[in-house]
Amino acid sequence: MPVPTSPPKMSAPIDAVQVRDFFSRPARVAPSDFLRREVSARMHERLELVKITPHRVLDAGCGPGADLAQLQKDYPAAQIIGLDAAQAMMQAARAPASKLASLNQFLSKLLPAKAGVDLLCGDLGDLPLAQGSIDLVWSNLALHWHAQPDRVFAEWRRALRLDGLLMFSCFGPDTFREVRDAFAEADLYPHALPFVDMHDFGDMLVETGFSTPVLDMEIITVTYDTAEKLLADVRAFGGNPLTTRRRGLMGKAAWQRMLAALEKTRRPDGKLGLSFEVIYGHAFRPAPRVTRNGEAIIRFDLPRKPK
Repeated sequence: MPVPTSPPKMSAPIDAVQVRDFFSRPARVAPSDFLRREVSARMHERLELVKITPHRVLDAGCGPGADLAQLQKDYPAAQIIGLDAAQAMMQAARAPASKLASLNQFLSKLLPAKAGVDLLCGDLGDLPLAQGSIDLVWSNLALHWHAQPDRVFAEWRRALRLDGLLMFSCFGPDTFREVRDAFAEADLYPHALPFVDMHDFGDMLVETGFSTPVLDMEIITVTYDTAEKLLADVRAFGGNPLTTRRRGLMGKAAWQRMLAALEKTRRPDGKLGLSFEVIYGHAFRPAPRVTRNGEAIIRFDLPRKPK
């Protein structure tokens, strides 16, 4: 696996077991799916601008599989692989995948390469896939739950074929800022992830060997009538999986201070706003510039012979 030249970077002290346990309950995550569908649609708009014909596509962090059907629709001749660390999500993804079974069987008879949807359980930073076996890595709002995003990028690069495309989305630092500020009025514990900055992701992509990375971001604000519904959605998005999180229950007085601080953020229309900084990125795996022995590879085009 290609590794960065610098020591592995931790995005935050994320408890991987806590993340896996949380996403092992798909019903608890389901209320937050509205934003994943919106971000997925915006990612597809970007993907339409890139002219590729992949034979094998990886949906890294596929969750219950909502993106698998769209990827299969976009690339009907491709094998679509859904991967998630939570076994329960794999079970949930089998239902939409099974609806494509008859189409998959029909395509397999017509096409020389395997077409269809396959599911794998595995870690984003340790893919159970061969080197250079994927043409397109797609990942929608999953990267920020991994403690070592540079390791994930290195694995995605390893799995991609030459000139393969990576396209991902994830949360940035301003996500949940209203909740983070409100809880700061209650105690000194962290109550939300300190999400990685877009520019740091760009540096990681370059360090792990991707070429021409392009990143941009936007703020999406979701509004709520009550603090209870807002906080319920924060929990549905994954809550607080930090190892440094508060272990015991917050006292009543501290909870009321947090709620009062949150209420002060009400907008002129009377709604409470919750910010999501969504980072979009894409990059290609370039051809190597040196051999395994460290010798430089120089490419040039020979002049064409006159006809």
